[in-house]
Amino acid sequence: MLQPQKLDSLVKRAETIDGRLSAPLDTETLIKLSRERAELEPVVNAIRALRKAEADRAEALQLVDDAEMGAIAAEEAAQLSAEIEKLTLDIQRLLLPKDAADEKGAILEIRAGTGGSEAALFAGDLFRMYQRYADLKRWKVEVLEESEGEHGGYKEVIANVTGKGVFARLKFESGVHRVQRVPETEASGRIHTSAATVAVLPEAEDVDIEIRPEDIRIETTRASSAGGQHANTTDSGIRILHNPTGMIVISTGRSQHQNRVQAMQMLRARLYDMERQKADSARSAARKGQVGTGDRSERIRTYNFPQGRVTDHRINLTLYKLDTFLLGEIDEMVDALITSHQADQLAAIAEEEGAG
Repeated sequence: MLQPQKLDSLVKRAETIDGRLSAPLDTETLIKLSRERAELEPVVNAIRALRKAEADRAEALQLVDDAEMGAIAAEEAAQLSAEIEKLTLDIQRLLLPKDAADEKGAILEIRAGTGGSEAALFAGDLFRMYQRYADLKRWKVEVLEESEGEHGGYKEVIANVTGKGVFARLKFESGVHRVQRVPETEASGRIHTSAATVAVLPEAEDVDIEIRPEDIRIETTRASSAGGQHANTTDSGIRILHNPTGMIVISTGRSQHQNRVQAMQMLRARLYDMERQKADSARSAARKGQVGTGDRSERIRTYNFPQGRVTDHRINLTLYKLDTFLLGEIDEMVDALITSHQADQLAAIAEEEGAG
């Protein structure tokens, strides 16, 4: 249920900010208030639209018994009731607790699973899909670490994706992605099943997670290379061990300084994600049944090439547009996952209110 007092306070806060913004302000205050006003804008607009729809319906209901206008008024009241129901749900969703990491960038990790070379090729397909999606969103993708498969694709690829709202859009991609198709090397035309795992971690800043110098051990390693005459024989790779957790990260590019920066970036992201997982588990004992548990072992999606379909098993949604999906047009699936997650949140809130 929407609480009128809470809605009133949000509108009043927006009006107060509008008043302050109309007067001279120092730069820091101006930026802070402008950001808060922008965050309030969607919900305040929805509240005002709801109030207007409720007032219009009240007027229409007064005319329902009128001999001349009754039928028209009843129809208008019914339409306004439907609009009020939609606006109420929109406001409920806008008032849901925000994930503090939603606006952050993300560390995207893709690893080939079962299926040998075909799994590595599929991991490559997934990475290109996310790269194209990032292009559509005008995000930036920077590869931090990669290990290519023998016949193409990747055994492992780790990338930093930066832009507005990256984690909010990608966080439900974590899990096992399964592919069903006929490999190019399969002479008999038999369909093979292989898999790759995807992990999406919110990019952590220094203020998000503290890493004490005494808690880590940094070592240099032999950097990876393509071999041959251009083989890199210098010890420019970086290996970091986080003693409290036993977590190890490795970056093996050609620049030792860049490797150190990237390794610390990956370590912060993984430690931050670990803390988020702990907090989420503590908040909800039934978390395994929700969308986006982050369980890396959970099979979340199947890409079936013979039938041209992609199915997300968490929300039982199948799209018969595999070709365009792999070209990065995944918003329909992402939107459905976000909506399902919000529905779960609303149901949980309603259950808590009912129990209270």
